[in-house]
Amino acid sequence: MNSMKTAAAYIRVSTDDQIEYSPDSQLKALRDYAKRNDMILPEEFIYIDEGISGRTTSKRPAFNRMIGTAKTKPKPFDVILLWKFSRFARNREDAIVYKSMLRKQLGIEVISVSENIGDDKMSVLIEAMIEAMDEYYSINLAEEVKRGMIEKVSRGEPVSIPAFGYDIKEKNYVPNPETAPIVASIFSDYLNGSGTREIAQKLNALDIRTSRGGLWENRTVEYILRNPVYIGKIRWNPAGRTRRNYDQSSIMLIDGHHEPIIEESTFNAANEKLDEIKALYGKSTAKQNHPSEPFMLYGLVQCSNCGATLTRSAKDSVQCYKYAHGKCSVSHHISIKKLNDLVLESLEGTLRGTIPPLYSERVYQIEDPAIQSANLLAAEKRKLERVKQAYEAGIDTLEEYRENKRKITGRIKQLEAEQPKPKLRKPLQEHLDMLPKLRDPDLTTEEKNILLRTVISHVVFNRASCTVDIFLR
Repeated sequence: MNSMKTAAAYIRVSTDDQIEYSPDSQLKALRDYAKRNDMILPEEFIYIDEGISGRTTSKRPAFNRMIGTAKTKPKPFDVILLWKFSRFARNREDAIVYKSMLRKQLGIEVISVSENIGDDKMSVLIEAMIEAMDEYYSINLAEEVKRGMIEKVSRGEPVSIPAFGYDIKEKNYVPNPETAPIVASIFSDYLNGSGTREIAQKLNALDIRTSRGGLWENRTVEYILRNPVYIGKIRWNPAGRTRRNYDQSSIMLIDGHHEPIIEESTFNAANEKLDEIKALYGKSTAKQNHPSEPFMLYGLVQCSNCGATLTRSAKDSVQCYKYAHGKCSVSHHISIKKLNDLVLESLEGTLRGTIPPLYSERVYQIEDPAIQSANLLAAEKRKLERVKQAYEAGIDTLEEYRENKRKITGRIKQLEAEQPKPKLRKPLQEHLDMLPKLRDPDLTTEEKNILLRTVISHVVFNRASCTVDIFLR
């Protein structure tokens, strides 16, 4: 029995003045196509990236969320609808990689509703030509934009969003009355002896957020201290990201037309202090203590306060990653030996049945046909709810709703009649033989880590009670 196809829609616009490609225009075209081709287009499968370039996928959150959803099982949708192929990607490498993965590995088609190229051999060539022309247009446009930005910077005009402490009005930076004093306090605190992590923790405790709405950490505080915009200058790198290497020859540093927030002498004093500390301790004191050296619980233990992973803070101890960077307020420092002993003791109690097991997943085998059938059944029931919503929203007529409901109800009855019984996991005692191996000094830490990952999903360490909760797979 054939069921209706479920569609996802991907919409992208690069600028506010692209009327032809506005989100509403694209969505209307995609809804019309789905309706004409007997497809369901649920609201939760509509992905929109606004004001974002199509050159790469790395900075398109809605696109990445769509790809992540597409990888779940059973597959959530059968096709992805686009207004044009250029909305999907203007980079041929991205287009080839993602389309191949979607079609060959996941069984999901990518369809341009305005570029009907068919499905024969010639269509493959036509689609490649369209993507090549889109990529040429994107590269050429980027070069023109870059030339314009260089010209603006040379005149002392801003070319990026305002830094924390500033707003932008009439194409110029203007101090924000609420956040500009915070910038001044950051410089003052630093010059009066506070470290970057301490300042970050103070700002987070006061519920002050960065310009992007995130938590502060030591590197974002350092970025404030290093930013010459606060002494009235414009810094920009035509070559792209500086990765906080401000000595690159390509970097432009021009006097701006905006009001400074910090005196130049204050800025220079803060940067001299930063340079002295870097010279004294190196770029990262943690790196000198071998933080990447593997240990048995590497990547498995999480902070009970914020959920971040515990990583090496010194050669023989670990600390919450976010606490080390000023984003978590509770220290979870513990020696690696003590943490190992805690986990092994708790794991033994769990495997022997003296401690109730905690599962991060179902207690059924994920490959169990019963689970696969249950997932398919749940997907069909979601479709039934969506066609009802489409009717109530006036998208489908009563006749369309009745026909869709008939098809989906038939599929549900078929799955319910065929659903097998689930199989339980094997007893936990079968893993008891790993305990001597985990205590064996001749087994490497990497081998012990691999062994633990066969049973453990993650471990939560509570510093206040000095206890661990082990979550099994």
